[in-house]
Amino acid sequence: MNGLPLYARSRALPTALAALLGTAAAAAWAAAWLQGRPDFDHTARVPVVVLGPLLAASVVGTSLYAPSDELDRTSALRWPLRRAAHVLALTALAGALLRLAVPGHPEAFGGPAIVRNTLGSVGVTAAAAAIVGARLSWLPVTVYLGSVYLTAPSAPGGAAAVWAWPMQPGPQVSAWAVAVGAFAAGTALLATRGARPVRQ
Repeated sequence: MNGLPLYARSRALPTALAALLGTAAAAAWAAAWLQGRPDFDHTARVPVVVLGPLLAASVVGTSLYAPSDELDRTSALRWPLRRAAHVLALTALAGALLRLAVPGHPEAFGGPAIVRNTLGSVGVTAAAAAIVGARLSWLPVTVYLGSVYLTAPSAPGGAAAVWAWPMQPGPQVSAWAVAVGAFAAGTALLATRGARPVRQ
């Protein structure tokens, strides 16, 4: 028997998919509303480019919760591959949906920036799931993105392209390197260790 439906139900994947669709719809509405304002320029999309990936990463992180992690660990399934596929599939879906929701030129805060931020945010969330557990995996990335949003300089580039990568326009190479590195490291950590078990 194929265990995929059972896996999907145990991780509440139908709910996660619905939440990702809702996040993309909200991002599309917010981006259109901002663009319709008379004082609009491409920097007005920054809240959407930061908050959309944050919400999507939170959805991915909470979907990593395993209600019976003891049974999972004794299973003969290849859990590292399954965990990696779980994160990759939801991240690809979230990135595609948000990219469609927030169009824009690469030099602006549009599609490329929101895809980059989705990758980086999911990476931080996946690492947090392995360290603090899936239920609290949203917390570190929320604190980080909130801090960066409040303290990042308005001028792009320089050292801020590394530590404030979520606030950079689309083509910043350093920002992409940090985001992709965070995604790769977080996914690898989660795939090998799994989400930290929650002790009742």
